[in-house]
Amino acid sequence: MAPAKADSQQRFANSSALGLRFLFLAVLSIVLLVVDHRNNHLDAVRKTIGAAVYPLRMIVDAPVSLWRWVGETTSSRNDLQLENSRLHAERMLTQARLQRFAALEAENSRLRDMLDATARMRDQVRIAEIMSVSSDPYRHVLVVDKGTADGVFDGQAMIDADGVVGQIIETGVLSSQGLLISDPGHALQVAVNRNGLRTVARGTGTFGGLDLPALPNNADIRVGDLLVTTGLGGVFPPGYPVAIVDSVVRLPQESYAAVSAVPSAALDQVREIMLIWSADQVSAAESGDDEETGDE
Repeated sequence: MAPAKADSQQRFANSSALGLRFLFLAVLSIVLLVVDHRNNHLDAVRKTIGAAVYPLRMIVDAPVSLWRWVGETTSSRNDLQLENSRLHAERMLTQARLQRFAALEAENSRLRDMLDATARMRDQVRIAEIMSVSSDPYRHVLVVDKGTADGVFDGQAMIDADGVVGQIIETGVLSSQGLLISDPGHALQVAVNRNGLRTVARGTGTFGGLDLPALPNNADIRVGDLLVTTGLGGVFPPGYPVAIVDSVVRLPQESYAAVSAVPSAALDQVREIMLIWSADQVSAAESGDDEETGDE
């Protein structure tokens, strides 16, 4: 019984000591709170303790901060890569659209020029698109998307907004073949717009050159003269620009001058052409229709 009683007394003494300690600490805390609230005497103590424990806090917080920094850096890098990829794709798409817009703008400009040229003409015209170009370097032949169903006929003149392009050489129902004036086998009668001097312009096999082989040395022709169609032969209506003289060489020992000209139309760049029905051709066609109606 004695040992049990002694243990009970010891536990009671320990409990009493703990209670007194708790009471002392509680009272001390209340006193410190009151003193600090009224006069802020403990600010220096708090700052000192904070400065003392700051390194320890940094050491404890370092693993968490490092992990957060690694995560943010990785996430930022991935986001930047995704953003870079997206911007690159958008830039390529924008460039493709700009190229398309540039092509459309150029096409609209060409069509406006052609429509403006149409407004200045008295002849009837119809715009045709080029479907293909011959791959034979010695034959400057192209195919247009108009044929006999559209009233196209063999020998019909082809022009663009800048000048004469060529003439139809073979018609189909829905398409036709045209021969450019630069073809070595093509020739047309032209006149110098300045003085009316007539001559023949032949193709040279190059898109940028025509020859005028039948001009004597004393012919009144100069560099810069505009050559236009004469209307003779009934193929090309008169007054359409053909070429501009770029070289005149007179050789005393030769009977004829060496004269070359540059076509007014960009023959290697043309994408749409205009087919011409001259006023005479339209009148003849209408007369033919009237005669057929009368016969019926």
